[in-house]
Amino acid sequence: MKTVLGLIGGSDRDEVILRTALAAALPLSAHLDLLHVHVPAEKAARYSRVEFAMGAALRNAMDELKTKARTFSEVAANHVREFCAGAKIEICDAPAEGKGVTASFREETDPAIERLTANARHSDLVVMGRARQKQGLSPDTLEHLILNCGRPVLVAATKAPQRFTGTIMVCWKDSGNAGRAVAAATPILSHAKRVVFASVVKRGGGGARAVHDLARYFAWNGTSTEVQVVQANGGGVPGALSAAAEDCGADLVVMGAYGRSRMRELIFGSCTDTLIRDTDRPILLMH
Repeated sequence: MKTVLGLIGGSDRDEVILRTALAAALPLSAHLDLLHVHVPAEKAARYSRVEFAMGAALRNAMDELKTKARTFSEVAANHVREFCAGAKIEICDAPAEGKGVTASFREETDPAIERLTANARHSDLVVMGRARQKQGLSPDTLEHLILNCGRPVLVAATKAPQRFTGTIMVCWKDSGNAGRAVAAATPILSHAKRVVFASVVKRGGGGARAVHDLARYFAWNGTSTEVQVVQANGGGVPGALSAAAEDCGADLVVMGAYGRSRMRELIFGSCTDTLIRDTDRPILLMH
């Protein structure tokens, strides 16, 4: 894992995203590829109330969107420069051997979501915030990336993490997306002091063997592991996982994302969306 793509919006959330990306990059001496997507006013208008404006009101609204787009770009660049200077991170175009964590900053323009997805596919890890986008991107940008970029997405919490090398909790279910999440997170897991494999079972159910086998595999490779098999409580699977993360003091949560079809997720609810909403810890997701 050598490149960490961080989405920098140009808002007060940038500091948390930058520190989350750095926490992931530090144990791996990875390169921070910091990206701002500049969305033109006419495209940003799709996700604002501009469509209800007419005449002078429309012109004023479009001028305001143009001003905001320029401001977001300027603020994003300033945030990156200030962060790298404070953290003593060298800004260079590409990773450099033996220099530890390095960083680069660039700006992409529309088509925003297509360019963002393409950049994500060329990275080893994607870091972004969990709040809905306000810089002109689609409100569903996070969900789109998780489902379409084919790379692990690290969703930042509301506070910046100090490290990811303490305790990591892996939410295990014997499924393809959970397996892909563990595989994607293995470079980070290998640096953790403690990895807790948590599996939720329904009352009276079994199915704990797989999680013990997984923990044993990591233990063979020198990782300090624990297993927690928890019962689904009144909050269902997301509630049980959130409580387990709190109990073990997880610095990072790893899980597979969107295991069911999106239609079923919309009808019956999504464990992924609920955990993102209710668990204020960094969460690494892989579809």
